[in-house]
Amino acid sequence: MTVTKADVPVTTASNEPAGESEPVGSARSERLSALIQQHGALAVLVIVSLVASFSFDSFATGDNVSNMATSSAFLAIVALGMTFVIITGGIDLSVGSLFALGGVLAAWGSRHGTLVALLLPLLVCGLIGVVNGLLVAKSRLAPFIVTLAAMLGARGLLLAITDEGADTFLIGKGSVLAELGQGSTLGLGNPVWITLALFVAGAVVLRRTRFGQHVYAVGGNEDAAALMGAPVARTKILVYTLSGLLAGLAGALNAAWLASGVTILGSGMELEAISAVVIGGTLLTGGLGYVSGSLVGVLLLKVIQNVINQIGSLDSSYQQVVSGAFLAVVVIAQTWLGRRRQLM
Repeated sequence: MTVTKADVPVTTASNEPAGESEPVGSARSERLSALIQQHGALAVLVIVSLVASFSFDSFATGDNVSNMATSSAFLAIVALGMTFVIITGGIDLSVGSLFALGGVLAAWGSRHGTLVALLLPLLVCGLIGVVNGLLVAKSRLAPFIVTLAAMLGARGLLLAITDEGADTFLIGKGSVLAELGQGSTLGLGNPVWITLALFVAGAVVLRRTRFGQHVYAVGGNEDAAALMGAPVARTKILVYTLSGLLAGLAGALNAAWLASGVTILGSGMELEAISAVVIGGTLLTGGLGYVSGSLVGVLLLKVIQNVINQIGSLDSSYQQVVSGAFLAVVVIAQTWLGRRRQLM
């Protein structure tokens, strides 16, 4: 019997049929794209930190690392709440004003004890978050407009409490609240440990609870989530409430750290939080995000700011230029990776 060329099976170098290698390659490319999207910021953070450590003698010192960690803690807490909001496909522009309002309320309430100083900002800022969530979920108003109005309203309330910024409320140095913000444990400030505990809790809630599944479902496809029985409106209300609570808590801790309620803080903080969340791998379109990535995004922004300060010859405005450019690169990369994964 004569064997013709057509009778011989076509094989690849790996002895597999030629048609099977393409899906394997596509799966590997998809995993690589997902890995870059999730951990790309961490890789950049490690590289920048190593370069800065060899370039500047004071960068890797204990005092500098501790200061960076403490100053990052407040933005990280705000970014944690923002992560939940953005995963649902929303946005919260009010967190900067709520941060400042929370600090002033904590300083004002410290005259009546630590419990009042902590509960008052949580109550007021959490209530504003509830209103944001109700308007977004029930009235179906655009999150951008709703939270923009809340940002202006919270800033106005702040100015009313402080007599247009003329009054500054102080926190006693020996108080429990001051110790909470200024004390340290194992070489790290108490706000850092509180932040780490909140991020661990946030990761568990987002990944291991039904509420976390609903957050991803609502962000992925709101209509499909509703058809599957997910409580879409309740989920949105909860994430905006959480964002308000965390912004108020961050403001209270910052006031305890500074021993006063500073009225000018929080301006532009909402943009920093959004930048950190997006840099950490959370999609602005919703449905995909990581709590750990948001923490990495905050640290990366703070490290870049610290490096610019270490250089000394650059003006502080370059921090915003670099942060904005880096954010643009990340968004472009996310868009490209997302389209690449859809085509696979």
